[in-house]
Amino acid sequence: MTEPSESPIALEAERPMRTIKSFVMRAGRMTEGQQRGLEQGLPKFGLELGDGLRDFDEVFGRRAPRTFEIGFGMGHSTLEMAAAAPEQDFIGVEVHRPGVGALLNGLLTQRMDNVRVYSCDALEVLRQCVADASLERVLLFFPDPWHKARHHKRRIVQPAFAELVRSKLKLGGVLHMATDWQPYAEHMLEVMNAAPGYRNQAADGQYVPRPQERPVTKFERRGERLGHGVWDLKFERID
Repeated sequence: MTEPSESPIALEAERPMRTIKSFVMRAGRMTEGQQRGLEQGLPKFGLELGDGLRDFDEVFGRRAPRTFEIGFGMGHSTLEMAAAAPEQDFIGVEVHRPGVGALLNGLLTQRMDNVRVYSCDALEVLRQCVADASLERVLLFFPDPWHKARHHKRRIVQPAFAELVRSKLKLGGVLHMATDWQPYAEHMLEVMNAAPGYRNQAADGQYVPRPQERPVTKFERRGERLGHGVWDLKFERID
């Protein structure tokens, strides 16, 4: 997946404003299928940041539980989740154009209509396009861990991120995160345990077993072969 980095939502007034995007741009060539997805799928499934706050009941033509996914990569997991839950709606955000094209091509091929796509900064979409208390789930799978200590400030999971997501979740809604980098899992846990208005769904207050609804990706299987662990975190909005 395109690897999101931290985008400060509220900086101290005395500090100079510096915008860090919630993603790292990756170059990549387009396949014919991906190009088809962009050309034919964007007019049908694509949404624009510039359109501002959206009524997603109107966008999808129904009222349904809604999931917002930050950085869907090549879209394989998004397609699998949406196909397995046709009664739910999915809003995916990704800046990697081949990935956007791949997901759109999949939606066309499988004739699915419960996914909409933004190709821009996911945090800006949350701020500008998503109504407060309107989402059942927010997903953040395998974000860039920014391994070096001097880059930790770029991590997307920060207190301001937790507060933004909480404002968009319904009461009882869940932020579900997953990472294959244990130090980042520990960072996520520290940030979320300190974030007001959340409850950790793990029985031991740590990590949850891999939820059945989260597909196992090629990325994850490759990591498992290399002996990497995967840590899932689920935090429920309670206030």
